[in-house]
Amino acid sequence: FLSLFLLLVTSEQIEHLHRRFKQLSGDQPTIRKEHFDNIPDLEFNPIRSKIVHAFFDKRNLRQESDGLADEINFEDFLTIMSYFRPIEMNMDEEQLDHFRKEKLKFLFHMYDSDHDGKITLQEYRNVVEELLSGNPHLEKESARSIADGAMMEAASICVGQMEPDQVYEGITFEDFLKIWQGIDIETKMHVRFLNMETIAQCH
Repeated sequence: FLSLFLLLVTSEQIEHLHRRFKQLSGDQPTIRKEHFDNIPDLEFNPIRSKIVHAFFDKRNLRQESDGLADEINFEDFLTIMSYFRPIEMNMDEEQLDHFRKEKLKFLFHMYDSDHDGKITLQEYRNVVEELLSGNPHLEKESARSIADGAMMEAASICVGQMEPDQVYEGITFEDFLKIWQGIDIETKMHVRFLNMETIAQCH
């Protein structure tokens, strides 16, 4: 996926990403979590900790199935940025499907903060409420109501009709794909706080 990303970006865009990396790292060879403290646009983001966590999540770095990296180098940074690459007009259906699943996997990892491969319905509801809490035009009660609705919708998609003694352990990635079916994730995953022209807060 990273090799595809590198083929699709220009040398000018790579240079732009490298300049931004050096700005974030303070001209050091690696970035640590504390470097994200200096990004004004992230300070009041309701899911700030989840965004920063995602940059160091080894699952997203394709290193291991669990754990967090202490720091990331420029190649790691490019790996993370590859999840936010816009779709290309010449992609075929297979490439688009792979592209979409990679983006959703990154988002799934943000929800699955305990790295157990599942998101409980309550965790799903909490993240939705956190996202909505950043909207100044939405009252807390309204955000809570929308989050409740999202959790119930997820339950109906993932669980369907449950037996009285059945326990739903959580949303798997396959369930997550069903929840997001039909939602235009390809153009909605942006990293606005990095001020990239070609990459651009997860909605």
